[in-house]
Amino acid sequence: MKSVLVVGCGYLGLRVATLLHARGDRVFATTRKQQRLVELRRLNIEPVLFDVLTPTTLPQTDVVVHAVGLDRSAGVPMRTVYVDGLRNVLACRNAPRFVHVSSTSVYGQSDGEWIDEQAPTEPRDESGRIVREAETLLTTDAVVLRFAGIYGPGRLIGAVGLRAGKPIAGDPNGWLNLIHVADGANAVVAAIDRGQGVYNVADGSPVLRCDFYSYLAELIGAGFPTFSPIGDAPNRRINARRMGEDLGIIPCFADYRAGLLAAYHEEYERS
Repeated sequence: MKSVLVVGCGYLGLRVATLLHARGDRVFATTRKQQRLVELRRLNIEPVLFDVLTPTTLPQTDVVVHAVGLDRSAGVPMRTVYVDGLRNVLACRNAPRFVHVSSTSVYGQSDGEWIDEQAPTEPRDESGRIVREAETLLTTDAVVLRFAGIYGPGRLIGAVGLRAGKPIAGDPNGWLNLIHVADGANAVVAAIDRGQGVYNVADGSPVLRCDFYSYLAELIGAGFPTFSPIGDAPNRRINARRMGEDLGIIPCFADYRAGLLAAYHEEYERS
C-alpha cells in the first residue's frame, strides 16, 4: 500500500484518486474549496485544504501527483498557476516521488510529423511556453506525463460550439491528438508505480480535425462543422509507444470513435 497525495483533484485527478483508493492505497487530495471537503471524504479520499498560490504544509506521503489545471473562472494568469504554483508545491512537497501532469503543447512542430519524447520542445504559442517553463522546475528524478487532449464524459471537446453553430478554431486538415480520461488516469497510476523520465500520453491514433468534429457533430445532432484556420499553428502526431512499452498501458479507447461513442452514451445515461 502506498500513500499518495493528488494536488489538483479535478477532471483527471479525481479519477486517479478514485483508482488509487480502489486498489487499497491511502489517498490524500487537495482542494481550494471548503464545500468539496465533504465530497472527497464521501469517496474515502482524505481532503487537504490547499491553494498552490498560497501554500502551507502538505502531508507526508510516498508520492505526489501534480495534476493542476487552469480554472479560467478564477481570473488568475496561466503562468502564475502553472509556474509559480508548481514552484510552491515543490517547496512544500513531503514525498520522495513526484509525478507531474504536463502537456504535449510543449512540442511546436507544424508539418504533421510524428513526435516522440526525444523531439525538440520549442512551443510556438504562449501557453506551450508556460507549460515547458513549468517542466524546467522539475528535478531529473521526477516523472513527466505529457498529455494529449483529454476528453470523456462531461468533456466532449468542442460540443458546445458545435451545437451553437460556431466555427472550430484550427485547420480542418490538421492533426488532433487525444486520450480518453479513463486511459489517462490508468497511465498516471502506472507512472506512480514504475514510471521513469518523460512519457507522451495519447491513444496513438491521431485524427484529422475535420474527421473528429464531423463524427462528434453526428453524435450530438449538430450541423456540419465549419472551421476558422489559425496561421502557423502546431500540427503534429504524437507517438505514445513508450507509454505502452514501459508503463504497460494499452488504451481501452484506441481511437476517437470508440472514446466519443462511450463518452456520449455515458453522458446520455446520466441525464
